[in-house]
Amino acid sequence: MVDLSEFESISPYTDAEAAEALSKLAEYPLLSHVSQHFFPEESPDFLKNLLKSIKTIDDFQILVMQKFVRWVLEHTAKNFSYDGVANIDPNKKFLALSNHRDIMLDPAITQLVLYTNGIPMTEIAVGDNLITSKTIEYLIRSNRMIKVVRGISARELYLSSQLLSKYIRLNITEQRSSIWLAQRQGRTKNGYDVTEQGLLKMLDMSGTSDFQQNFEELNIIPMSISYEYEPCDILKARELVISRKKKYVKAEGEDLNSIMVGIMQQKGNIHLNIGTPLTSDEIAAAAKCDKNDRYQLIRHAVDRRVIEGYHLWKNNYVAYDILNHSFKYSDMYSISDVESFVIYMEKQLDTIEKEINREDLRRIFLQIYANPVVTKELLAKEKATGAILL
Repeated sequence: MVDLSEFESISPYTDAEAAEALSKLAEYPLLSHVSQHFFPEESPDFLKNLLKSIKTIDDFQILVMQKFVRWVLEHTAKNFSYDGVANIDPNKKFLALSNHRDIMLDPAITQLVLYTNGIPMTEIAVGDNLITSKTIEYLIRSNRMIKVVRGISARELYLSSQLLSKYIRLNITEQRSSIWLAQRQGRTKNGYDVTEQGLLKMLDMSGTSDFQQNFEELNIIPMSISYEYEPCDILKARELVISRKKKYVKAEGEDLNSIMVGIMQQKGNIHLNIGTPLTSDEIAAAAKCDKNDRYQLIRHAVDRRVIEGYHLWKNNYVAYDILNHSFKYSDMYSISDVESFVIYMEKQLDTIEKEINREDLRRIFLQIYANPVVTKELLAKEKATGAILL
């Protein structure tokens, strides 16, 4: 058995710890309201009694979380689809490097797909900024969530990154658990899905062999989730507008609000693509490069799969043409599609305080939807020219 005592500060709860935490969560004062909302056909005490009966993390994910995610898809999505499951070898653990559009739903939907296809669910790396109360900690650490420490000094960050890197590698190489990790810190807010080089350096920190083996043994599988209506789109646009003039400081409870908005907002169509694992040849080519260039080639291999797997919706083409005053993609949508999107956009803009410049807000809102088209175009040019543009 793998000794995980070194990682107690960041690892998910054990089964026994989860059972104790969920029993405490069952006493949450508003739980009956939550239960009636998500399980209206059951009694108000349904969720309370269920949480008290749970003995393992698997029980919690299957009996509660899977039902919750299915409810979200049934009530806030028009259609959900996925592909690429065959790219996962069920006999090997892997590191899922995913684009990140919604705080909770990206990994939660991924878990549903894995569970539906008989593949063991992953542990999930989540920033500790989301742990704003004991109640939330009980919930997320019972849900196989690894704590990623943020907001610390450079020295503390280095040590924390070493610990996280070692934990991820140990779980995968010892075939204990697969890991879900966002390709960047925080959600993509501008529509560009780009892997952070620092994250790849963090993963390499725990390697005990050469660069090639260090990355090969992680079995990296890029994933890409696409929402027709971007979760928290207007909140992301608002943050970007403010950030251009001053340092953006989150209000108390802002992350929790983003979680709730992302869950409850109508999302239209949703698609999850599971890409092919990084190959030995790709990693070997990166290993031949010097210093940062090797990480850039790994980054590019991940980003290319994420962008290839990203599904463009009519909204993306509409936003691109509005932003660029063009009709380049007019064959991809109708006049009514344009009208619907513009009505939706203006309604979202009206929810933001009036002192924020409307033109700036509108432009960034459009960019959130248009930029996935831009990255698809860049990828097409790469394939045509052989030059790295992403």
